Amino acid sequence: MSFNNLDTLYRQVIMDHYKNPRNRGSLDNGSVTIDMNNPTCGDRIELHLQIDDGIVQDAKFEGEGCSISMSSASMMTQAIKGKKVEDALKMSSIFSDMMLGEDVEEVDFDLGDIEALQGVSKFPARIKCATLSWKAMEKAVATDQEH
Repeated sequence: MSFNNLDTLYRQVIMDHYKNPRNRGSLDNGSVTIDMNNPTCGDRIELHLQIDDGIVQDAKFEGEGCSISMSSASMMTQAIKGKKVEDALKMSSIFSDMMLGEDVEEVDFDLGDIEALQGVSKFPARIKCATLSWKAMEKAVATDQEH
């Protein structure tokens, strides 16, 4: 597949997650809730995680922002549901490396639609948009482990 075709496909995946977000909503029943925002562009996310026995049982988000931040939140919640907390954190580290334009190590799990965001690394001003939900997830996991 040529670069242009791949770029177009990735753009379509991002827009699909933006227009049809997965896991939009909130959770109750002892879930961890983290509010974060990106003051430079106004993106805001409220992330809800249900973590039991070291597994992310459920993940939902609410908020508003650009297509990059909202599609990233949709992709992230989809990717971490059912995963061990340490695997979710490893995904976050891999995603961070991807955003910095670094070579991503081979992983033993599928990144799924998240790979569509790799082109964001070419636009430094948008990296914070893409990583906002991931930073919220890391903070939610740390908060959960404190309790």
